[in-house]
Amino acid sequence: MMNVSLSFPQTSASPLLHSISTPFSSVPFHSLQKRCRFVTHASSSELPLLPFPIEQVLVPSETKTLHLYEARYLALLEESLFKKKKLFVHFVLDPIAINDTSGEASFAARYGCLVAIEKVEQLEIGALVSIRGIGRVKILKFEQAEPYLTGAVIPLLDNIPDSDTELSSKVLEIKEALRSLNSLEIKLKVPQEALLQTLTANSLRWSENAPVLDCDNSFIPPFAELVSFAALQPVSGSSESELQKLQKKKLRAMDIKDTLERLEDSIGYVQDNISLVAAKLAIQSLDSRL
Repeated sequence: MMNVSLSFPQTSASPLLHSISTPFSSVPFHSLQKRCRFVTHASSSELPLLPFPIEQVLVPSETKTLHLYEARYLALLEESLFKKKKLFVHFVLDPIAINDTSGEASFAARYGCLVAIEKVEQLEIGALVSIRGIGRVKILKFEQAEPYLTGAVIPLLDNIPDSDTELSSKVLEIKEALRSLNSLEIKLKVPQEALLQTLTANSLRWSENAPVLDCDNSFIPPFAELVSFAALQPVSGSSESELQKLQKKKLRAMDIKDTLERLEDSIGYVQDNISLVAAKLAIQSLDSRL
Protein backbone atom coordinates (compact mmCIF):
# COMPACT_ATOMS: atom_id res chain seq x y z
CA MET A 1 0.00 0.00 0.00
CA MET A 2 1.40 3.40 -0.97
CA ASN A 3 1.87 5.82 1.87
CA VAL A 4 -0.67 8.33 0.49
CA SER A 5 -4.43 8.70 0.59
CA LEU A 6 -6.59 9.63 -2.36
CA SER A 7 -9.48 11.90 -3.35
CA PHE A 8 -10.23 14.80 -5.68
CA PRO A 9 -9.55 18.49 -5.13
CA GLN A 10 -12.42 20.94 -5.06
CA THR A 11 -11.99 22.46 -8.52
CA SER A 12 -14.24 22.83 -11.53
CA ALA A 13 -12.22 20.15 -13.31
CA SER A 14 -12.16 17.37 -10.71
CA PRO A 15 -14.85 16.00 -8.39
CA LEU A 16 -14.85 15.08 -4.74
CA LEU A 17 -15.80 11.46 -5.13
CA HIS A 18 -17.18 11.06 -1.62
CA SER A 19 -19.80 13.71 -2.47
CA ILE A 20 -21.40 11.39 -5.05
CA SER A 21 -21.22 8.09 -3.18
CA THR A 22 -24.38 6.04 -3.47
CA PRO A 23 -25.69 2.76 -2.05
CA PHE A 24 -24.41 -0.18 -4.07
CA SER A 25 -27.90 -1.52 -4.76
CA SER A 26 -29.29 1.77 -6.07
CA VAL A 27 -27.47 1.83 -9.42
CA PRO A 28 -29.99 0.56 -12.01
CA PHE A 29 -27.92 -0.84 -14.85
CA HIS A 30 -31.06 -1.90 -16.76
CA SER A 31 -31.72 1.75 -17.62
CA LEU A 32 -28.27 2.02 -19.18
CA GLN A 33 -28.71 -1.16 -21.16
CA LYS A 34 -31.92 0.12 -22.72
CA ARG A 35 -30.30 3.37 -23.86
CA CYS A 36 -27.25 2.05 -25.73
CA ARG A 37 -26.89 -0.55 -28.44
CA PHE A 38 -23.45 -0.84 -29.94
CA VAL A 39 -21.40 -3.50 -31.65
CA THR A 40 -19.60 -5.41 -28.90
CA HIS A 41 -16.84 -7.96 -29.20
CA ALA A 42 -14.61 -9.69 -26.63
CA SER A 43 -15.26 -11.30 -23.31
CA SER A 44 -15.72 -9.13 -20.25
CA SER A 45 -12.87 -7.86 -18.09
CA GLU A 46 -13.04 -7.04 -14.39
CA LEU A 47 -11.57 -3.61 -13.65
CA PRO A 48 -11.64 -0.92 -10.96
CA LEU A 49 -14.34 1.71 -11.53
CA LEU A 50 -13.95 5.41 -10.70
CA PRO A 51 -17.22 7.44 -10.60
CA PHE A 52 -17.65 11.08 -11.61
CA PRO A 53 -20.59 13.49 -11.88
CA ILE A 54 -22.29 13.98 -15.25
CA GLU A 55 -20.48 17.24 -16.00
CA GLN A 56 -17.13 15.45 -16.03
CA VAL A 57 -17.63 12.79 -18.69
CA LEU A 58 -14.35 11.66 -20.29
CA VAL A 59 -14.17 10.80 -24.00
CA PRO A 60 -11.65 8.56 -25.80
CA SER A 61 -8.33 10.33 -26.62
CA GLU A 62 -8.94 12.95 -23.88
CA THR A 63 -6.45 13.45 -21.04
CA LYS A 64 -7.22 14.41 -17.46
CA THR A 65 -5.09 14.93 -14.36
CA LEU A 66 -6.51 13.78 -11.03
CA HIS A 67 -5.29 14.76 -7.59
CA LEU A 68 -5.96 11.70 -5.46
CA TYR A 69 -5.61 11.49 -1.70
CA GLU A 70 -8.40 9.32 -0.18
CA ALA A 71 -7.41 5.86 1.04
CA ARG A 72 -9.99 4.00 -1.05
CA TYR A 73 -8.71 5.61 -4.24
CA LEU A 74 -5.14 4.89 -3.17
CA ALA A 75 -6.17 1.24 -3.13
CA LEU A 76 -7.78 1.61 -6.56
CA LEU A 77 -4.64 3.26 -7.94
CA GLU A 78 -2.44 0.51 -6.53
CA GLU A 79 -4.70 -2.18 -8.00
CA SER A 80 -4.66 -0.49 -11.41
CA LEU A 81 -0.91 0.03 -11.47
CA PHE A 82 0.25 -3.36 -10.27
CA LYS A 83 -2.54 -5.81 -11.09
CA LYS A 84 -4.61 -4.33 -13.94
CA LYS A 85 -1.88 -3.18 -16.34
CA LYS A 86 -2.41 0.52 -15.52
CA LEU A 87 -6.06 0.37 -16.55
CA PHE A 88 -9.35 1.33 -14.88
CA VAL A 89 -12.77 2.64 -15.93
CA HIS A 90 -13.86 6.27 -15.66
CA PHE A 91 -17.67 6.45 -15.59
CA VAL A 92 -20.54 8.79 -14.78
CA LEU A 93 -23.07 8.38 -11.99
CA ASP A 94 -26.12 10.06 -13.50
CA PRO A 95 -28.85 10.96 -10.94
CA ILE A 96 -32.19 9.63 -12.14
CA ALA A 97 -34.54 9.63 -9.12
CA ILE A 98 -34.87 10.59 -5.45
CA ASN A 99 -36.73 8.34 -3.04
CA ASP A 100 -39.53 10.42 -1.49
CA THR A 101 -39.40 8.42 1.75
CA SER A 102 -35.67 8.15 2.44
CA GLY A 103 -34.48 11.12 0.40
CA GLU A 104 -31.71 8.95 -1.11
CA ALA A 105 -30.82 9.47 -4.78
CA SER A 106 -30.63 6.68 -7.35
CA PHE A 107 -28.05 6.77 -10.09
CA ALA A 108 -27.54 5.21 -13.52
CA ALA A 109 -24.01 4.15 -14.46
CA ARG A 110 -23.33 5.76 -17.83
CA TYR A 111 -20.60 6.87 -20.21
CA GLY A 112 -17.97 4.34 -19.19
CA CYS A 113 -14.53 4.97 -20.66
CA LEU A 114 -11.53 2.67 -20.31
CA VAL A 115 -8.54 4.75 -19.26
CA ALA A 116 -4.80 4.15 -19.11
CA ILE A 117 -2.60 5.68 -16.44
CA GLU A 118 0.12 7.63 -18.23
CA LYS A 119 1.94 9.21 -15.30
CA VAL A 120 1.89 9.23 -11.50
CA GLU A 121 3.58 11.95 -9.47
CA GLN A 122 3.67 11.38 -5.73
CA LEU A 123 3.03 14.48 -3.67
CA GLU A 124 3.45 15.27 0.03
CA ILE A 125 -0.31 14.72 0.28
CA GLY A 126 -1.64 12.33 -2.32
CA ALA A 127 -0.64 11.92 -5.93
CA LEU A 128 -1.22 13.53 -9.30
CA VAL A 129 -2.39 10.91 -11.77
CA SER A 130 -2.48 11.63 -15.50
CA ILE A 131 -4.96 9.44 -17.40
CA ARG A 132 -5.94 8.99 -21.04
CA GLY A 133 -9.33 7.88 -22.34
CA ILE A 134 -9.01 4.80 -24.57
CA GLY A 135 -12.45 3.64 -25.60
CA ARG A 136 -16.05 3.40 -24.43
CA VAL A 137 -17.09 0.46 -22.30
CA LYS A 138 -20.34 -0.94 -20.97
CA ILE A 139 -20.48 -1.89 -17.29
CA LEU A 140 -22.26 -5.24 -17.13
CA LYS A 141 -22.36 -5.54 -13.34
CA PHE A 142 -20.65 -4.46 -10.15
CA GLU A 143 -18.33 -7.07 -8.63
CA GLN A 144 -17.50 -5.29 -5.36
CA ALA A 145 -18.32 -2.04 -3.57
CA GLU A 146 -15.55 -1.81 -0.96
CA PRO A 147 -12.95 -0.46 -0.59
CA TYR A 148 -13.67 0.81 -4.12
CA LEU A 149 -15.93 -0.22 -6.99
CA THR A 150 -14.98 -2.91 -9.47
CA GLY A 151 -17.07 -4.30 -12.26
CA ALA A 152 -17.25 -6.49 -15.35
CA VAL A 153 -16.98 -4.41 -18.53
CA ILE A 154 -17.03 -5.01 -22.27
CA PRO A 155 -16.03 -2.66 -25.10
CA LEU A 156 -18.58 -0.54 -26.93
CA LEU A 157 -17.60 0.07 -30.55
CA ASP A 158 -19.38 1.89 -33.33
CA ASN A 159 -21.36 -0.03 -35.91
CA ILE A 160 -19.33 -1.04 -38.95
CA PRO A 161 -19.63 1.73 -41.59
CA ASP A 162 -21.04 1.03 -45.06
CA SER A 163 -18.58 3.22 -46.98
CA ASP A 164 -14.85 3.26 -46.24
CA THR A 165 -14.35 5.93 -48.91
CA GLU A 166 -16.69 8.42 -47.25
CA LEU A 167 -15.24 7.63 -43.84
CA SER A 168 -11.67 8.22 -45.06
CA SER A 169 -12.72 11.53 -46.59
CA LYS A 170 -14.25 12.74 -43.31
CA VAL A 171 -11.20 11.60 -41.31
CA LEU A 172 -8.96 13.64 -43.61
CA GLU A 173 -11.30 16.63 -43.31
CA ILE A 174 -11.32 16.62 -39.52
CA LYS A 175 -7.54 16.18 -39.30
CA GLU A 176 -7.03 19.23 -41.51
CA ALA A 177 -9.60 21.21 -39.52
CA LEU A 178 -7.95 20.31 -36.20
CA ARG A 179 -4.54 21.38 -37.48
CA SER A 180 -6.00 24.69 -38.67
CA LEU A 181 -7.60 25.22 -35.26
CA ASN A 182 -4.36 24.45 -33.45
CA SER A 183 -2.37 26.86 -35.64
CA LEU A 184 -4.80 29.62 -34.63
CA GLU A 185 -4.87 28.65 -30.95
CA ILE A 186 -1.13 28.98 -30.49
CA LYS A 187 -1.38 32.61 -31.65
CA LEU A 188 -4.10 33.43 -29.14
CA LYS A 189 -3.07 35.36 -26.02
CA VAL A 190 -4.83 33.89 -23.00
CA PRO A 191 -4.44 34.25 -19.21
CA GLN A 192 -1.60 32.26 -17.69
CA GLU A 193 -4.03 30.01 -15.82
CA ALA A 194 -5.95 29.12 -19.01
CA LEU A 195 -5.96 25.59 -20.40
CA LEU A 196 -3.00 24.54 -22.51
CA GLN A 197 -3.31 25.36 -26.18
CA THR A 198 -2.31 21.90 -27.39
CA LEU A 199 -5.18 19.70 -26.18
CA THR A 200 -6.70 18.99 -29.60
CA ALA A 201 -3.27 18.50 -31.18
CA ASN A 202 -2.31 16.15 -28.34
CA SER A 203 -5.45 14.04 -28.79
CA LEU A 204 -5.04 13.89 -32.56
CA ARG A 205 -1.37 12.92 -32.32
CA TRP A 206 -2.15 10.17 -29.80
CA SER A 207 -4.93 8.81 -32.04
CA GLU A 208 -2.65 8.80 -35.09
CA ASN A 209 0.10 6.94 -33.26
CA ALA A 210 -1.98 3.76 -32.94
CA PRO A 211 -2.11 3.32 -29.14
CA VAL A 212 -0.43 0.15 -27.90
CA LEU A 213 -1.80 -1.17 -24.61
CA ASP A 214 -1.47 -4.41 -22.72
CA CYS A 215 -5.15 -5.31 -22.98
CA ASP A 216 -7.63 -7.06 -25.25
CA ASN A 217 -7.30 -5.23 -28.59
CA SER A 218 -11.08 -5.11 -28.98
CA PHE A 219 -11.12 -2.44 -26.25
CA ILE A 220 -9.12 -0.11 -28.55
CA PRO A 221 -11.38 1.62 -31.11
CA PRO A 222 -10.41 1.89 -34.79
CA PHE A 223 -8.56 5.04 -35.83
CA ALA A 224 -11.59 6.71 -37.43
CA GLU A 225 -13.59 6.27 -34.23
CA LEU A 226 -10.74 7.63 -32.08
CA VAL A 227 -10.20 10.71 -34.24
CA SER A 228 -13.94 11.43 -34.19
CA PHE A 229 -13.53 12.16 -30.46
CA ALA A 230 -10.27 14.13 -30.75
CA ALA A 231 -12.04 17.40 -31.56
CA LEU A 232 -13.94 17.39 -28.27
CA GLN A 233 -11.37 19.35 -26.26
CA PRO A 234 -11.56 22.82 -24.69
CA VAL A 235 -10.35 25.72 -26.82
CA SER A 236 -7.90 28.10 -25.17
CA GLY A 237 -9.61 30.89 -23.29
CA SER A 238 -13.05 29.25 -23.50
CA SER A 239 -15.88 31.03 -21.70
CA GLU A 240 -18.24 29.23 -19.34
CA SER A 241 -20.93 29.05 -22.04
CA GLU A 242 -18.43 27.62 -24.53
CA LEU A 243 -17.41 24.93 -22.04
CA GLN A 244 -21.06 24.07 -21.46
CA LYS A 245 -21.53 23.68 -25.22
CA LEU A 246 -18.52 21.35 -25.29
CA GLN A 247 -20.01 19.29 -22.47
CA LYS A 248 -23.22 18.74 -24.46
CA LYS A 249 -21.16 17.75 -27.50
CA LYS A 250 -19.22 15.20 -25.46
CA LEU A 251 -22.37 13.59 -24.05
CA ARG A 252 -23.89 13.35 -27.53
CA ALA A 253 -20.66 11.91 -28.95
CA MET A 254 -20.60 9.18 -26.29
CA ASP A 255 -24.18 8.20 -27.21
CA ILE A 256 -23.65 8.13 -30.98
CA LYS A 257 -22.97 4.67 -32.42
CA ASP A 258 -22.09 5.72 -35.97
CA THR A 259 -18.53 6.93 -36.65
CA LEU A 260 -19.52 8.95 -39.71
CA GLU A 261 -22.23 10.81 -37.81
CA ARG A 262 -19.83 11.66 -34.99
CA LEU A 263 -17.18 12.82 -37.47
CA GLU A 264 -19.66 15.15 -39.14
CA ASP A 265 -20.70 16.56 -35.75
CA SER A 266 -17.07 17.06 -34.74
CA ILE A 267 -16.16 18.74 -38.03
CA GLY A 268 -18.98 21.25 -37.49
CA TYR A 269 -17.82 21.86 -33.92
CA VAL A 270 -14.20 22.44 -35.03
CA GLN A 271 -15.28 24.82 -37.80
CA ASP A 272 -17.30 26.80 -35.25
CA ASN A 273 -14.23 26.97 -33.01
CA ILE A 274 -12.02 28.10 -35.89
CA SER A 275 -14.41 30.99 -36.53
CA LEU A 276 -14.52 31.78 -32.80
CA VAL A 277 -10.73 31.81 -32.36
CA ALA A 278 -10.26 33.83 -35.57
CA ALA A 279 -12.68 36.43 -34.21
CA LYS A 280 -10.80 36.57 -30.88
CA LEU A 281 -7.51 37.02 -32.75
CA ALA A 282 -8.99 39.87 -34.78
CA ILE A 283 -10.13 41.61 -31.57
CA GLN A 284 -6.69 41.13 -30.01
CA SER A 285 -5.08 42.62 -33.10
CA LEU A 286 -7.31 45.70 -32.90
CA ASP A 287 -6.63 46.10 -29.17
CA SER A 288 -2.88 45.97 -29.75
CA ARG A 289 -3.12 48.90 -32.17
CA LEU A 290 -4.96 51.14 -29.75
